[in-house]
Amino acid sequence: MLKLSAVIGIELMMRTKILGWAGLVRVDGAVYRFLGAPGLTTRVPLANQTSSKFTSTQSTFVLRAGGIDLTVNFLSPVEPTDLVKQSVPFAYLSVAAASNDGKSHSVHVYTDISAEWVTGDNNLHANWSTSTTGNIITHQVSLQDQEPYAEDQDHIRHGSAYYSILASAGVTYRSGVDVEVRESFVANGTLDNTLDTNFRAVNDKWPVFAFAKDMGSITSTTSAPVVFSIGHVRDPAVRYIIEGGSTQDRSAYYWSVYSSVSDMISEFLNDYPNALSRANALDAKISADAAGVSSNYASIVALSIRQAFATFEITISKKSDGSWDLEDTLVFMKEISSNGNTNTVDVIFPAWPLFLYANPTLGRDLLLPHFRYQATGQYPNTFAIHDLGAHYPVAIGHNDGRDEHMPLEECGNMLIMTLSHYQKTGDTSIISKYYNLLDQWTQYLVEEALIPANQISTDDFAGPLINQTNLAIKGIIGIRAMADIACIMGNHAQSENYTSISHNYANQFIGLSAADGGQHLTLNYGNSSSWGLTYNLYAEKLLGFEIFPQSIYQRQDSWYPSVLQTFGVPLDTRHTYTKTDWMIWMAAIATSPTTRNMFIDSIYKFASNGDERNNVPFSDWYDTITGLHQGFRARPVVGGHLALMKGVLPTSSRGSSSGGTCFVVSPTSSGQGQAAETANGGSGNEATQKRLLRSSGLLVTVLYSILLHWSIL
Repeated sequence: MLKLSAVIGIELMMRTKILGWAGLVRVDGAVYRFLGAPGLTTRVPLANQTSSKFTSTQSTFVLRAGGIDLTVNFLSPVEPTDLVKQSVPFAYLSVAAASNDGKSHSVHVYTDISAEWVTGDNNLHANWSTSTTGNIITHQVSLQDQEPYAEDQDHIRHGSAYYSILASAGVTYRSGVDVEVRESFVANGTLDNTLDTNFRAVNDKWPVFAFAKDMGSITSTTSAPVVFSIGHVRDPAVRYIIEGGSTQDRSAYYWSVYSSVSDMISEFLNDYPNALSRANALDAKISADAAGVSSNYASIVALSIRQAFATFEITISKKSDGSWDLEDTLVFMKEISSNGNTNTVDVIFPAWPLFLYANPTLGRDLLLPHFRYQATGQYPNTFAIHDLGAHYPVAIGHNDGRDEHMPLEECGNMLIMTLSHYQKTGDTSIISKYYNLLDQWTQYLVEEALIPANQISTDDFAGPLINQTNLAIKGIIGIRAMADIACIMGNHAQSENYTSISHNYANQFIGLSAADGGQHLTLNYGNSSSWGLTYNLYAEKLLGFEIFPQSIYQRQDSWYPSVLQTFGVPLDTRHTYTKTDWMIWMAAIATSPTTRNMFIDSIYKFASNGDERNNVPFSDWYDTITGLHQGFRARPVVGGHLALMKGVLPTSSRGSSSGGTCFVVSPTSSGQGQAAETANGGSGNEATQKRLLRSSGLLVTVLYSILLHWSIL
């Protein structure tokens, strides 16, 4: 597995933004550091890391401190089918000890957090308190001046951080100046239960909030763990636009069960043994489902799960009588580090395999805010919106229509995700209620997909480009997806028409996109020396279509090894950087195990290269020559790394009939759909389809109903 230093730096997206979290252990009077880089006047040596293990929900480190081995476990529960547990914003830190020399040792453990956990601006003032409720001791830290929905450096200026421990024998606590609190533990092995009431700026003598635990005499038998919980709570969670321009304050799902934060913390901490058991079971399942591809792939997935699940919140609203409306569940996602957008469609799309694997209903609830908003008619454009708000957690749409336009990208994304959700669940709620909106986006694709105008795609950092091959692929698949959606709803003539259009477009695409000599597809039409990762073909495999010939896949499969760099295949010929999500998608559609493993192993090599400049949460954007990240970090798109997981892709094609054959899915007790083929009826739409070919100095009108071409100079 991947190696991590014994000093674990806790960092929130920004390399300059530190979240103070310190850990010390005292063994027979000698003190060692095991977590963070705490400020101390006394010289305290590092514990020596002897092993590390990463799973989908846990990071576990064994560190040698004198005569004992300390096992430090970070557990972030992932509970995708339990909306209450999944919405709880807490994680566990546990510390256990065992003698490594056959002798018994007196052991005391210490941890603290700083007020940096509540702000991105350390000049702001914080308040804090320490309380005991039942069998739980909790430090609570908040900003003095709260600003709901405001952020500093990707950090909310609202809510409180909570650090808690069970109030068992041998537990002591203290708040105060960082150096003073830590030195008191170094000297005594305990804390004096005193509290600092001098509320001040976060960077003024750096207030910290600490616990110590006397673990007693430790022998070769591993001790029971000392368990801490940490989290951040705010309410409301998201502001969402509704019909008429009004806004709605939405709360996290867990409020439907808990009446107070202390109740939630109590259940969370006391549930640790069960939570650990569930986590171990989930880790084993994910590992087994990934290991069928390769061990390197299993490692990549293990590094991706927690990061992806940490990027979205499950919310509910209240009914008119003030009770919680559990039928109104909406999920909101933050586009972290690349910007602060809310529910960015082309960020949801690469993350989509995560939801198909873990719980497709969460995916539905992530799409619903878009459908609801655009169905109100407040968004003035006919194509699908890019995002629901420029800055998370504000989802107020773009009534001025001035979001970042990726019209072809987002229309295709919404259609593909909508159909794939139905295929997994048999749930027609989206396609029946928002059918007209889906058809509106399809009409846009009919006009624009085959010959894309000069525009940006999800890889907007690469800039706009005319006639993008990969965008055309997405648009054609989107049209074909609408054919199935129409068939499912019984609109057979419309389904047959869209199927015919998609296949006709695909036939024309083959000639437009091929490089001279036919070795590979171009990045954009007519640029024979160009090429790129045609990752949008993954959507065809995901939906079980056969629009494009297998020869295209084989051609690409043979080409990519010839342009492999030290750390992978570049995104396209314009730059040497690449994207991890798209390389995994390329692996998923590779026609040979050699090419598949080439993509996977390249990402593993990047993730494990040990360069100290890659000191950020898993980046999906890096240079294929240097192996260095390019700025993105902690983003949700790593959910796309699950593209090869068992059960995500169909085991067989769902057909290629030009008549628009679709599959009607019946939900099963597990929530996964079972498909049965249904043939279209009706004669189809004979209307002429027109397209315009955009290129330098050339305008070609293409009449696809009769497949006639001519050019006008």
